[in-house]
Amino acid sequence: MIDILHAAEIVFSAQSLLMLFLGVFAGIIIGALPGLTVNMGIALLLPLTFSFEGMAGILMLLGVYCGAIYGGSITAILINTPGTPASAATVLDGYPMAMKGEAGRALGLSTGSSMFGGLFSTIALVLVAPQLAKVATGLSAPEYFALGVFGISIITSVSSHSIIKGLMGGAIGLAIACIGLDPMTAGMRFTFGSYYLMGGISFVPVLVGLFAFSQAMLGMEDNYVEKGRSEDRKVKVKIDRVLPSWLDFRRVLPTYVRSSVIGTIIGAIPGTGGDIASFVSYTEAKRWSKHPEEFGHGSPEGVSAPEAGANAVSGGAMVPLMTLGIPGDGATAIMMGAFMVQGLQLGPMLFTEHPVEVNTIFIGLFAANILMGALGFLGIRLFTKVMIVPRKVLVPIILVLCAVGSYSVNHTMIDVFVMMIAGVFGYVMMRLDFSMSPIVIGIILGPMVETNLRRALIMSDGDFSVFLTRPICATFLVIAAVTLLLPVVGPKIGAWRRIRRAASADNPTNSTVE
Repeated sequence: MIDILHAAEIVFSAQSLLMLFLGVFAGIIIGALPGLTVNMGIALLLPLTFSFEGMAGILMLLGVYCGAIYGGSITAILINTPGTPASAATVLDGYPMAMKGEAGRALGLSTGSSMFGGLFSTIALVLVAPQLAKVATGLSAPEYFALGVFGISIITSVSSHSIIKGLMGGAIGLAIACIGLDPMTAGMRFTFGSYYLMGGISFVPVLVGLFAFSQAMLGMEDNYVEKGRSEDRKVKVKIDRVLPSWLDFRRVLPTYVRSSVIGTIIGAIPGTGGDIASFVSYTEAKRWSKHPEEFGHGSPEGVSAPEAGANAVSGGAMVPLMTLGIPGDGATAIMMGAFMVQGLQLGPMLFTEHPVEVNTIFIGLFAANILMGALGFLGIRLFTKVMIVPRKVLVPIILVLCAVGSYSVNHTMIDVFVMMIAGVFGYVMMRLDFSMSPIVIGIILGPMVETNLRRALIMSDGDFSVFLTRPICATFLVIAAVTLLLPVVGPKIGAWRRIRRAASADNPTNSTVE
């Protein structure tokens, strides 16, 4: 109880509340700007949080995380363009409602469902995470190695359409993680005589380059190929009453609950994300609706379901991150850097060694979602103005923040050059349809896998059977193998079944002919 009170004191201090407010505000703006992503926003603001005392920086990133997912619904409803991938399903009914003169109603339903989904998943996080951490406290080096392998195996889920490209990105991340001193023997690896590389590649400049600088380069490219984009983004509908009516609330409440459960469960599965949760929630809402014929033509459930599901992912994704040290999605993978800088080792020991910080995260997520709802209902007209900001204004601001943020980490220009190199590399990778998340996962989990592999072999005197004779370790390795193979084997099995069904349809049995 004392830890909870101390955590509440931290969250509700003036500095923390200001950071939460700024984080949610910035997140909504980032989400409302098509082309800017949640991952880019967190990576861009990550270096700025290192100068904050205590947990204020992490609270700010939590605010960005919650706000950006919701912000994508604003453009989805008003201009038929999802601000984030998680809001793609919201377009299906949000924009038709706006075209019928119900833009305010659609935005109100979106805001209410987003806040409900976020609060629901936070409650689930508070209830589930401590219990899962208790189970995981008995793990040792072999189990942590298996957990790391399982975390890396989700590369096939977060990668682009090509699994090979995802695996290549993960391999690049693992290679970057190997640069520097050997964690066991302190021998130099891939340093090429550079003292800077002895400490490894700085994590934050690489993140900023991959997610923010590369996105700015794409923005510069768009300036030449998409003239007059700001005109296309002007809001041409009138926004009236935003707060949902009691009748609307009663109608969509079952959708709120159902979609929040779906989003929380999907978020807790590593490698998934808000886009998957939103479409699954939308499909189930249509299945259970009393008026399925309204979907696609401005259904209130069609707006509420994807937003509740997408925002419920935030709390769900924090479960594997906090309890096992495995990121649930790309955004939580980036946030791992902030935890590392604050000296918080993610995993089951986090709950026993840092109980105040854990409760601060719990309370901070509650506060962030409430702030998101308040800002959404009160400031929606302000956020709609952000959409008309031309890209030629945004890109220079992003570039300056990238340089300042990278320099502020270690106060060296080498980090700025690393950021620029990573940004150019990320731009080329994105143009080739590579995903950045596998690279980040490889960089983060590479040291964990290597260190615990070698510790486990020391424990077993070099006997590799230790990974198969320990039940938990073997289970995670099997799950990792299935996760890696399923995207490859699954489509082939599906194609084989379709061929068999087609063949049986073309060749009826003799008894049927008779």
